[in-house]
Formats: sequence, C-alpha cells, structure tokens
Amino acid sequence: MTRILPPDISAATFDRALAAFEAIVGATQVASSPASLAPYADPFAPGPLAASFVPSAALLPAGVDEIRAILRVANEYRIPLWTVSTGRNFAYGGAAPRLPGSVVLDLQRMNRILAVDEPLAYALVEPGVSYFDLHHHLRERGYRLWVDPPAAGWGSIVGNTLERGFGTTAYGDHAATQCGMEVVLANGDVVRTGMGGIDIGTSWQAFRHGYGPSFDPMFMQSNYGIVTKMGVWLMPAPSAYLLGEIQFQRDDDLEAIVETLRPLRLNGTIGNQAVIEGALRRAASIGPRSQWYRGAGVMPESAIASMIGKLNIGRWNLHYALYGEREVIDAQEVLVRRAFGRIPGARMLSKTYDGSAEPEAGGDRNLAGIPAMTAFRMLDWRGGRGAHVDFSPVCPATGRDAMRQYTMAKARANEYGFDYYGGFTAGERHLHHIAAAIFDGSDARQSELAGDLLRAWMSDAHGAGYGEYRSHLVYMDFAAARYNFNDGALLRLSETVKDALDPSGILSPGKQGIWPKAFRNWRGYT
Repeated sequence: MTRILPPDISAATFDRALAAFEAIVGATQVASSPASLAPYADPFAPGPLAASFVPSAALLPAGVDEIRAILRVANEYRIPLWTVSTGRNFAYGGAAPRLPGSVVLDLQRMNRILAVDEPLAYALVEPGVSYFDLHHHLRERGYRLWVDPPAAGWGSIVGNTLERGFGTTAYGDHAATQCGMEVVLANGDVVRTGMGGIDIGTSWQAFRHGYGPSFDPMFMQSNYGIVTKMGVWLMPAPSAYLLGEIQFQRDDDLEAIVETLRPLRLNGTIGNQAVIEGALRRAASIGPRSQWYRGAGVMPESAIASMIGKLNIGRWNLHYALYGEREVIDAQEVLVRRAFGRIPGARMLSKTYDGSAEPEAGGDRNLAGIPAMTAFRMLDWRGGRGAHVDFSPVCPATGRDAMRQYTMAKARANEYGFDYYGGFTAGERHLHHIAAAIFDGSDARQSELAGDLLRAWMSDAHGAGYGEYRSHLVYMDFAAARYNFNDGALLRLSETVKDALDPSGILSPGKQGIWPKAFRNWRGYT
C-alpha cells in the first residue's frame, strides 16, 4: 500500500515531524499504520471516493498543553491538521480529512465534564464528552437537568454544536444554547471567549457575550481554531411533559402541517423543535425495506400504501412535546388538538409523564432528553453494507417552501433510483430539511448514484434559492460555492480571516470550503 503523506512533504521530513509528535503525546497515542488509521476513513463515502480522503497519521492529545506543542511542530514542518472531537459525524465524512494526507487531531481523550451548575443549568465540557456521557453524569449525580441529544447520542457535544447540529427538546438549537469557549489558535495562543476573558470571571457560562466583539460563532463550522472547552446550557427537568404524535394521511398535507405548526411555534404553545417525519423514514427505523418490497428501483406507491397501513403510521408523522406544569400542558394540548384537528384525517396520539418518568423505548425518548441510537437502524433499509449521505437544506417555515423542497427532493431521488427518506425539523421561522440517500456501500453502482444524487439535490436547491446548512466532506467546496452573492464575497471574507489567523494554513484546510493560501490550489479536488 502506498504511503500517504501531507502535500509537498517528503517522507524524511514527515518522519521527523512524526517523531516530534510522538515525543509530545507518546508513541501509543500516534496512529500511522494502515490498520490503526482505518477508523479515520469515511465509512459512508459515496462512490469511489473513500480512498481519496485519508490521513497520513492521527494524534490523540490529552490536553491543551499537548495541543499547543503539536501546533508548534505543525507550524515548523507545515503539517496540516484535521481536528475532530470524536470523529462520529457520519453521513458528513466521519473523521476523514478534507485534504488528503492531513494529520487527524483526535480530541476524544479530552473527555472531562469540568463543571455542572444546577441552579444556572449549564455544563462545561471537553470535546471528547458525548451526549451519553453527560446524560449519565447528570443522572448518576441526581441533577434535575436534561441534555438535548441529536439523533445519535454517541456524538460529541462540542463537535455537534460546532457543526450547528440540533435536537428536539426546547433546547434543540445547539448553537443557540452554547455559552463560552476555550480556543487554541493556530499560533498556540489560548483564548477564552465572552466573560471567560476575565481571569477570575464568574459568568463565563451564564452570559454569551462579554465586552467588545463576540467570537463564539466564528469558531462554528470554521477552521479558525481548536475548541478545547465549551459551555452548554441544559434544560431544567420539567415537572411534567407530554409527548405527542399526529399522523396525516396524504402527501400534500405537508403544506397544512407547516402552516398550522408555525404559529404554534412562534407563540410558544409548542416549545420544542417538532419533527415532521416522512413515512419511509419512520418505517426505516423499524425494519428493512425488504419487509415491504423486494423489487429493484423505487418502492411503488402500492407497496408504500400497504406498508403505511400495516405499520399504522401516517404519510407524515408530526412529533412534538409540551413541557411544564400539568395544568399548562393540558391547556396547550387543547390548542394543539384544535389546530391540527382542522386537517382532515389527522390522527392524534399523546401521553403525559411525570417529570421523573421515562417514556418507553423509541425515537421519542430524545424529546425527553434521553440520548439514543435509533437513527442508525435506517442503515438496514437497503441491505448489504448500509451507508447514507445527507442532504441538509434550510427553508422558511412556510407550507409552500416545505412542499417545494419535498417535491424537488423526492422527484430527484426517484430519478436516481432512491426512495425519498426524509423529514423536517421545525425552528420558529425556518425548517431544517434532512433527506438521506441510503445505499448499500458494497454495491458500487448504488454508491456512485448516491454521490450523483447529492450533487443534483444541491444544484436543485440552489436554483430554487435554498442553501445547505452543512454538507458531506466531498461536497464542501460545492456547497460553499452556492453562497455566491457578489461573486462569493462571503467566502472571500472567510478566507481573509483564515489567512490572518492561520498564515501557515495548518488548521483543517478546506473545511466548509475555506482554504488557506498555502493549500488554495486544492479547492475542488475530489
């Protein structure tokens, strides 16, 4: 197997750098053999691309001092580093680097929960802390606080937040509930943002800003620094909560669902990020497609209708939650049922729990602040070596926009031989639309078509005025180029900041399409 090296670095130079890295973190915390680097490949890369985005080595530092020492070596030898928190951002590239031959800086050993404040409802965590970790920590110590988990609870809290991930409780907008960071810049300088800028500050996780500019958002979806600590606000456990599901019978009910949901989100009746789940997405969380259809190509309408009937689900399934005092929840539920009862054929299900009770196993446990891994059941949908890549556009929270995105995405998926697997998560004024191309990773043709579908989806969205809020590693340049106002002024600004903060270009070159001057010739490489 050919040895992978960073661009323009000789084997002798790289060996000297690797020896210096080993002296910092210890030889056991450096991966450089093909076997030890296997976890840093993208397991879901579509098409023949998996071999393109591979690292030359991986380093697992234990703390900030080791990171600063690593940066000194990387700057000296011009070694590009690709930072991951735990590297589990599957469907978007996992731990694989955008620039081939980069050294992965894997922060999973930095896994301390540094503080939990119950009265102020926050935690301070390192990048290696997962949603499962923090949830168990809170439960074991009796804190009346909830985490807000994304679909896969094994992911890093820091990593998910930096990618502007989201969950489904009232604290579902993770970027909005982050407060205070510690960041190591490319030159090794350590910065604490906001009120953390005070050496003996008392309000670092209590107030987002500080004095002067606020820099936290600058380190989200960027390659400007290495975040080593992050404050996150936690949801106080409610005295009671209701988990509700409303099932709808027709495809075109989506427009009415969104138009009904938006005012209830805006006025606070429904306070969580409600999920509008398509029928196939629901079915894929239960079992494989072969239960319902064994033919080639897209599932026919007759098979879908039979599946929906046998599973007793809707074409669209709205999952929502209400939190607070029992009397308030009861009153809110009356308003919710009255509003959605105007949509013909809507079936309404709900159950109210005492705040200390847990719901039954299932995806809705996330709405009660309980991390799960149910999302990964969908990998069995097509059989074989299950894989998926996600299409993640945003649209205004209007029924017209939701129907427009859905019909475009479904038609294009069907054209490429894929079922529409997707749904929407509702903010107050916008919708996150997540559609996935699920494929058998061992089937070269399916894998290639999945990659082609992603490009087609992104082009369709851009043509209709929509943009993605994140993208798979392979398509970062393509996604960034869609933000083309004034001939790409936004990307020019991003790269101006990049060159100022990281003149050697060593931190995650190419992340989100932001290329430093030293590696700008790699833009567009696939």
